[in-house]
Amino acid sequence: MRSNYVHGYDFRESLRLQDQASTLAELLHSDTSYPAGSRILEAGCGVGAQTVTLARNSPDACITSVDVSESSVRECEMRLAAAGLTNVECRQASIFDLPFGPESFDHIFVCFLLEHLDRPVDALLALGRALKPQGTITVIEGDHGSAYFHPHSEAARRAIQCQVELQRRAGGNAMIGRELYPLLLGAGYRGIRVSPRMVYVDSSKPDWVEGFTKKTFTAMIEGVRASALRAGIIEAGAFDEGIGDLYRTAEMDGVFCYTFFKAVGKK
Repeated sequence: MRSNYVHGYDFRESLRLQDQASTLAELLHSDTSYPAGSRILEAGCGVGAQTVTLARNSPDACITSVDVSESSVRECEMRLAAAGLTNVECRQASIFDLPFGPESFDHIFVCFLLEHLDRPVDALLALGRALKPQGTITVIEGDHGSAYFHPHSEAARRAIQCQVELQRRAGGNAMIGRELYPLLLGAGYRGIRVSPRMVYVDSSKPDWVEGFTKKTFTAMIEGVRASALRAGIIEAGAFDEGIGDLYRTAEMDGVFCYTFFKAVGKK
């Protein structure tokens, strides 16, 4: 099973994840909360960018957040401590070798994980073994194929495609959002409901211009520059033109759209 986080684990990426989480908290997580006393497994918590919101939305639930990266788990713990949240236990673990017995959790939460895995159905099957009968799984993923903007720019599309291609070569899928229904269906979940969550940004929404167009999406694409050049996917001038055009969509007459997909299924 292959997983390769193409965005890297440096400080800049950690800041981008924080910006992304704070900007998208209401859009993605406002309808996610769990009953008091229920046991929740957050799979692939990373640095805890989503964990803080998850814990705040369900203050009386018992959350276990796992990630394969030891450094990310430590950062997740620090972020939770800084927020004064005590209902989360962080553990280093692979989702394919979880240190829990079968049917240990009432609910499972997965956000921005499947896109990095080469066999996402196997991941969903592995997580399902830790889920109690009638328990739910919530999965959130983006889809880079849903990005569109004004002014139109082929250079910007080429820059975005660099990240899509790098993720494909690493075994992942940056356009996995549209596949959540068939993936969950293939893993045996039932009662699946998928809701698209569109981000629409224009200059009447300055917080979104700054928080999403600039600091989340464009920063993510900009962050793969060195890897894209090293892989020979694009030339430096062409990539930089594309990034410039993405920032251009954040100006007064610019528009940027992107869609996330949120799916809920039952075991």
